[in-house]
Amino acid sequence: MLDGYMRSNGIECSKTHCLEYNMDISTIFEAARTYNDFQDRPIPPSLLQQIYDHLKWGPTSANSCPARFLFVSSAKAKARLLDCVNPGNIEKVKSAPVTAIIAGDTAFYDQMRKLFPSRDFRSVFAGKEAVISDLLARNVPLQGAYMMIAARAMGLDCGPMSGFDAPKLNAEFFPDGRWQVNFICALGYGREESLFPRNPRLDFEEVCRIL
Repeated sequence: MLDGYMRSNGIECSKTHCLEYNMDISTIFEAARTYNDFQDRPIPPSLLQQIYDHLKWGPTSANSCPARFLFVSSAKAKARLLDCVNPGNIEKVKSAPVTAIIAGDTAFYDQMRKLFPSRDFRSVFAGKEAVISDLLARNVPLQGAYMMIAARAMGLDCGPMSGFDAPKLNAEFFPDGRWQVNFICALGYGREESLFPRNPRLDFEEVCRIL
């Protein structure tokens, strides 16, 4: 299956190359942790672009791709963000080389002619606030999760957060009101000593049903 995908996209599927893509899924889930402090090790812009170039292929409703990503990395931008986060998240944001602001574009439908050229999806959403809000609520955090999976797959650690002042953050970074923050996520190379003991998860039998 992987071999077919790579060949159809013009990627030579040598044994070494395929092994790079055939990683253990536990790297993304079981072995991955939420870090609270990060090493003083920068993330190059090229790696952030690679993360986006992977996550953008994750499915969204009508291929709407409504999430927008602001990667905060400069000292000046980080100081602006620190003023918006809750006290318990300040050290996490301060130590992370990059904190991603995952936002929803309330006018995402302006890109629908490019994203779904075979149908007029722009008219389905334009001017319909309830429909827009519903799509953003479902798809923006979905694309944010794709970002975390891509980042972990490429060797980064993540620290997702919802502890921030959303109106203040929106006013600071998105003053025109078009983009609206959904959540933020620290990215970097985590320090093992910053980890808390791992909490349990619910078992299959507790949360799943098969009909």
